[in-house]
Amino acid sequence: MNMDWERLQELALAEIEAVLLELPEPLREEARELPVTFEPRPNEGLQADGIEIDTLGLFTGAEFVDEGREVLPSQIILFLENLWEMAEGVPEVFREEIRTTFLHELGHFFGLDEDELTERGLE
Repeated sequence: MNMDWERLQELALAEIEAVLLELPEPLREEARELPVTFEPRPNEGLQADGIEIDTLGLFTGAEFVDEGREVLPSQIILFLENLWEMAEGVPEVFREEIRTTFLHELGHFFGLDEDELTERGLE
């Protein structure tokens, strides 16, 4: 099943909103302040910085605990075409991949490293 860009964004936004509603209130408030953007795939600039073309998501900027120390604002970027391919075009699986990737990147915002995220099943 092919999915157009607008529909991918709609599905992703709905899943992110569902995840946010499940977070405890203090975390939810902080997470809502963190911008989430969508890109099809990592652009050439990101690839030049070492981000692989098949990356699913990326957290950039300062962690919540380090706020105020970075010039660029923090954000999460989700690469929807990569996530759609990972889900093999199945909308339910796509939403699960959005959930896992968003929580993984949100974990980085809250200061968790890769090992801590793996321990939580968010690899």
